[in-house]
Amino acid sequence: MASFVIEGGHSLKGTIVPQGAKNEALQIICATLLTDQKVTIENIPDILDVNNLIALIQDMGVEVCKLASGTYSFQAKDISSDFIESKTFLDRCATLRGSVMLIGPMIARFGKAIIAKPGGDKIGRRRIDTHLLGIEKLGASFIFDEEGGKYSLCADKLKGTDMLLEEASVTGTANILMAAVMAEGTTTIYNAACEPYLQQLCKMLCRMGAKIEGIASNLLTIHGVERLEGCNHRILPDMIEVGSFIGMAAMTKSELLIKDVAIKELGVIVNSFRRLGIIIEQQNDDLYIPRQEHYTIESFIDGSIMTLSDAPWPGLTPDLLSVLLVTATQAKGSVLIHQKMFESRLYFVDKLIDMGAQIILCDPHRAVVIGHDRQFKLRNKEMTSPDIRAGIALLIAAMSAEGVSKIHNIEQIDRGYQDIEGRLNAIGAKITRID
Repeated sequence: MASFVIEGGHSLKGTIVPQGAKNEALQIICATLLTDQKVTIENIPDILDVNNLIALIQDMGVEVCKLASGTYSFQAKDISSDFIESKTFLDRCATLRGSVMLIGPMIARFGKAIIAKPGGDKIGRRRIDTHLLGIEKLGASFIFDEEGGKYSLCADKLKGTDMLLEEASVTGTANILMAAVMAEGTTTIYNAACEPYLQQLCKMLCRMGAKIEGIASNLLTIHGVERLEGCNHRILPDMIEVGSFIGMAAMTKSELLIKDVAIKELGVIVNSFRRLGIIIEQQNDDLYIPRQEHYTIESFIDGSIMTLSDAPWPGLTPDLLSVLLVTATQAKGSVLIHQKMFESRLYFVDKLIDMGAQIILCDPHRAVVIGHDRQFKLRNKEMTSPDIRAGIALLIAAMSAEGVSKIHNIEQIDRGYQDIEGRLNAIGAKITRID
């Protein structure tokens, strides 16, 4: 288990470029299984979850070639049925949340899919009912082996149908979409997720020959085609990393230029940080955050306490609530953070409380933050990262704290952030990795 040793109190100054989007990359890489032709993908982030998925599909028989930094070609000509039915395959799926999105492409192209109950962050229940029920409606039969902890689906031929999703699940929509593109007839998915990364998947599938209507809306219509071709695709910048850098700049009193952020794809993220009082200037497709000694949380028009909560797109992504919460600890004023989707994601705040933050954890979904307004610095602390997003929030807290802090289990951070200590040290941070 590796750790970070962080010397707090250093301001950052300079330019940083966000990595490719983790959540998009996981979907796009799985989609390469839908064709036997070559698919080239640019801007793939060099992070643990993505690298593990690439290694997994390579062992499934996909030809993977690294063409340049962040650019790979994938060709799924000969898939090993023996490997995808092996215990080794199931064990590796069980440790990788993104493996769940192999179901749609596998059932669409090969008529069967076997996958273990997926792993990932320990942030509460993460049901995959939406994925499985949607693919069942397309005509697949489904068996859950509780003792073996695996799901099996099979279908001679998927057939298009109309469906209303119980929840606007991003990965659920992606899986059903990938299963439907080669189904016979027309499929309509109502209450579909419409996040930018889902839009990116739709656009890539269309370049491969799929026929999809309603992209960027919550009603997708898919006209099935017989086969898909290869294509080229470039992954968007990671909006979660962009938000993490905004919060980091505010907490450490830094002057930061975040380059090439794809501003049109950020939705309400920038305005959510502005509600905490952070000055953010748009410069073409870059974001400039000047050094701020103080920032003041807004109130609602009637004077009531500001609430920041997650919601399906175009609402605020739940992946940034941990960063918004830690950023609020040094603001002037108070804010209610309402995490609706996952019931365990706010439990990391006890570590911030130990560092001196004023936070009231109301219940598993809500926390009130009373900002210090720089009157008190957070204390250094030794702690353990429970998940990706809490991990980056704890790193931000440690960078702003007095003294030297240590964060264990940083493999969780590595799952979502590429060479984070190297990139931050280059602009003034003091972070050391210890294996």
